[in-house]
Amino acid sequence: MTLSLWATLLAACFVISFTPGAGAINTMGNSLNAGFRRSIWGIIGQQVALIVHILIVAAGVGVLVARSPVAFEVIRYAGAAYLVYLGIRQLLAKPQPPGGADDGDRAEGGETNVALRAPSPSLESRWSMFRRGVWVNLLNPKAIVFFLAFLPQFLRPELPLLPQYLIVGLTVVVVDVIVMWGFFAVAAHSLRRFTRSVRGQRTLNGVFGSLFIAVGVLLAVVH
Repeated sequence: MTLSLWATLLAACFVISFTPGAGAINTMGNSLNAGFRRSIWGIIGQQVALIVHILIVAAGVGVLVARSPVAFEVIRYAGAAYLVYLGIRQLLAKPQPPGGADDGDRAEGGETNVALRAPSPSLESRWSMFRRGVWVNLLNPKAIVFFLAFLPQFLRPELPLLPQYLIVGLTVVVVDVIVMWGFFAVAAHSLRRFTRSVRGQRTLNGVFGSLFIAVGVLLAVVH
């Protein structure tokens, strides 16, 4: 892959990753609920799903999904239903008493703020965030169709394909991690002050729950 082609791929990946979607909402929700550092586990799960999508396209299965209305619709509605489920669960989540803190929150002088001394014991486990990240991205058949149209633009069939797929896959994953953790998780982290009150938690649960439901509905109705 030439440097100019890779630079084009890099720019395209940043544009795509900055486009708000279920993955961005999931990352922001994780950052708010579990802290900036722990949100990386959900991001890793999302990258595993992206790799699976790339492998599916590379293996040619993406063509089958794109050409099979039944397969596409089944996966599409399953993904939409899962996002709606996550939204409803967020809306019904019970606010936690104030007192937890992100593992990076510090008071002036390097001392840990007493009111924000320890993370809440009810924090979601890393495995749970990882698993949800996988499903959020995996149950999106449009990602397969997208990669089916996107990947060939950066491949040269006269050259060995495996190295090219590795470069494209690595670029997509690294850029998505940078954007998810370096932008969306940070943006949500700035809203952590709202999680220090029951009212603020209810507000954020309502906002992010509604966003999950909205994305799920759009996935189901928009073709």
